[in-house]
Amino acid sequence: MIKNAQWIIAQGESLIKPFVPDKVRKITSVNEGGNTYVLSMPVDAISFGVSGFGYDLRLSPKQFKVFRHIPGQIINPKKFNPSFLYDAELNHSLDGDYFILPHHSYALGVSLEYINIPDNIEVVFIGKSTYARAGIIVNMTPGEAGWKGHLTIEISNSSDADAMIFANEGICQALFFEGKSTSRIYGSGKYQNQLEEVTIAR
Repeated sequence: MIKNAQWIIAQGESLIKPFVPDKVRKITSVNEGGNTYVLSMPVDAISFGVSGFGYDLRLSPKQFKVFRHIPGQIINPKKFNPSFLYDAELNHSLDGDYFILPHHSYALGVSLEYINIPDNIEVVFIGKSTYARAGIIVNMTPGEAGWKGHLTIEISNSSDADAMIFANEGICQALFFEGKSTSRIYGSGKYQNQLEEVTIAR
């Protein structure tokens, strides 16, 4: 059964940290270098926080790696070459902080939030409609029972134009499904305890 807002709020920071118990649609302050600054005018945000049956995670501003085309080279997911990716610069505008994702390219980002999935919960992550309507496809694998860490997020730009991908704002929604406890939890898998940085294919 899918879990509702009341269950998500009851879990709080034992499930997601930092935890936002409301649906946030405007940003009123920014954090730079450990200091918080109140904005003179609120900025519209791609929503994040608790929804009716899910939680909208934010994209971390710490790292965003964009695919670099290397002629003649082939990607091997089993032996991924990190030279295929370059670090994108975080830009600033009145609309918020953002990375540029070139047209017909993809990037790897990471969730601002740390997630700790209970042993009887499986999580499905889906993209945000604001991005989907702009041709931006957000793709993640399921969050398995017992997994914990910062989520590495794959973002593709299917449009013919470069796109702004906003940091500190909603990037995907987590849906929590409860089942009977299983002995096959994620445990010490190779993507366990990911830090707030991009984790490439291993």
